[in-house]
Amino acid sequence: MPKVLGVNVMLFNRANVRGMLYPLWKCFRKNKPDIVFSAEDHLNTIVLLAAILSGSSAKISGSSRVTPYDTYSTKIFTKRWVLKQVFRTVMWRANVLTCVSKDMVEQYRKVFSNAPHVCVYNIVDNPLSRQKMLEPVDAEWFLQKDIPVIVAAGQLEPWKGFADLIRAVKEVSRRRSVRLVIFGEGSLRDELERLIQELDLTDNVKLPGNVANPLKYFTHARVFALTSYVEGMPNALIEAMMCGCTPVATNCPTGPRELLDDGKFGYLVSVGDPISIASGIEQALEKPIDKHLLAEAIAPFEEQTIIARHFELLGLTNDRRKLAHADDQCQL
Repeated sequence: MPKVLGVNVMLFNRANVRGMLYPLWKCFRKNKPDIVFSAEDHLNTIVLLAAILSGSSAKISGSSRVTPYDTYSTKIFTKRWVLKQVFRTVMWRANVLTCVSKDMVEQYRKVFSNAPHVCVYNIVDNPLSRQKMLEPVDAEWFLQKDIPVIVAAGQLEPWKGFADLIRAVKEVSRRRSVRLVIFGEGSLRDELERLIQELDLTDNVKLPGNVANPLKYFTHARVFALTSYVEGMPNALIEAMMCGCTPVATNCPTGPRELLDDGKFGYLVSVGDPISIASGIEQALEKPIDKHLLAEAIAPFEEQTIIARHFELLGLTNDRRKLAHADDQCQL
């Protein structure tokens, strides 16, 4: 069993989550973990089932990261319907079930009448991220200050709304010079590149693909634009705010309205509306959000704050918190 930074790493080598039931059962029986953290409902369900079958007494905390409407279905006998029934049956075994936004908690309470979910945000602000912000960049657009750079990041997929963002930048460019960089990769690359050419934006928009450290680029950008149709709690938006970007975000379910506090910490725009997005970008360029307000917005995502909240929910004292760092824990 290899170790990374003092943590035992167990590789189950299974093609799908269902195949992890037996290895997890063995983990519970052999390692007898005190605490288990897991994420995503497919895995959460298998973890809870393995704990029940093994007779484990471990405290289990399961985190949900995407909307339940994308995870479950009401259509009888589909895979997502079956998952819903199984999760409904085993959720009692969890000591804590969390969601990454308050709005998502409400969604779970609509899908499951007895849902015990509570909101605990993702860890975004941590020392490693702060170090990444300080790394140098050699990209010309980010070093020049005469033309403002708008950044976005995510999979190049329909739900991210990047076509809307490109059209919005075209609208903004009619009145002022701007540049847009979208970090990420996905199935819509060719379609987005054609759109950039059709709108005559090849000198204004770049799609550099995935990068190892987007934070160093965010630090040199003016605006971060999130144009999604659906989110959980968008980490990239929080990271960009940490880097000093003024946020412009669609008011999609879930996350942006909660994070921006109804517009206190950034500009909320309409989903799927390039004109509204363009207006938000122009407002952000004319009136950027003060860095102290950005710091206030991201404070709930600080590492120690989130860790303390997890242990509080699990009812752990300071002495028992040490168990979370023991070598024989299952961390999933």
